Amino acid sequence: MSVLAERRTRAKQRRAGMSLRPAATLTLLCLLAALTGTALAALTVGAAGIPLARLPAALGLWADGAASPLLARDQLVVWSIRIPRIAAAAMVGGLLAVSGTIMQGLFRNPLADPALVGVSSGGAFAAAVAIVFTDSHLGDSLRFLQHQLLPIAAFAGSLITTIVLYGIASRGGRTSIAIFLLAGLAIAAIANAGIGLLVFVADDRQLRDITFWMLGSLSGATWTKLTALAPVLAIALIACLSIARGLDVLVLGEAEAFHSGVDVERLKRISIVLVSAMTGVAVSVCGVVGFVGIVVPHLLRLVIGPGHRLLLPASALLGAILLVGADTVARTIVAPAEMPIGILTAAIGAPFFLAMLLRQRGLVSL
Repeated sequence: MSVLAERRTRAKQRRAGMSLRPAATLTLLCLLAALTGTALAALTVGAAGIPLARLPAALGLWADGAASPLLARDQLVVWSIRIPRIAAAAMVGGLLAVSGTIMQGLFRNPLADPALVGVSSGGAFAAAVAIVFTDSHLGDSLRFLQHQLLPIAAFAGSLITTIVLYGIASRGGRTSIAIFLLAGLAIAAIANAGIGLLVFVADDRQLRDITFWMLGSLSGATWTKLTALAPVLAIALIACLSIARGLDVLVLGEAEAFHSGVDVERLKRISIVLVSAMTGVAVSVCGVVGFVGIVVPHLLRLVIGPGHRLLLPASALLGAILLVGADTVARTIVAPAEMPIGILTAAIGAPFFLAMLLRQRGLVSL
């Protein structure tokens, strides 16, 4: 009887906890409102400040009398610099956060992150190769394409890393998540060693470019890059809806998920491809930005629970909010210079990561 009573007590506690959680629609609306407010704040602050009263005219929502040099400057800053950068930050943040959510559901571990499988490192190594090559005598004829080659190389590096990892971890039509993770750690170590070698042979200008890339930056965001980000984000969010139930059932274990009607191997393949594509595109645009994929899903699970049908879109919104806010601080805190965004995300994410580790050992309580 005591066991039965304990189960009833736990069921009541779960129902009570669920009743305290906000409704799905309300949660998404609050996150969307927060993202809108963060984006508006990002539009107004920067080295060239635009007061909120001048923002509607700069956006072209209504005419502000005769054209003036000040209005022309505001419109140039808003449409050519800030809107592409804010949109890129929102998309990259959403991609990284959703990637982390899928990884944590796939590995059934709240500490999983896309960087663990080496995809980010593979993209960063390819980008470093492009930086050094196009700035050398051999690549002198391609130097004018450096800005185009850099994201292409980063995406290609991430894609090649994924193909290699999938080939190592798959045997007989089955994919071992444990081998995939261990192989990812090994490939990340190899990629980091290659980056270290490039840093050793690079000159001062190449070293500065590699360092800035490794620390992450959205300063190169353009409308052209947004056209590459938007389709990947849209396809990824649609695909996430098809794997949400599978990730929920996978928490019980692969055998239980299989007996519940989930094609576990198909779920693994889709998840791995999604994570690799989203991470590779994000790295190709802004470089390496860490900890977004760890912090965002864990925070949301505390608020809305572990259900992936709500967790995945909510993670995309909160990841966008986090990166837009971090990028706004990065470009204003040392204006007119710019702080790499990876420094800020690491400063926020690393203490949070340590707190999660300590919590799992029962040393602190969040």
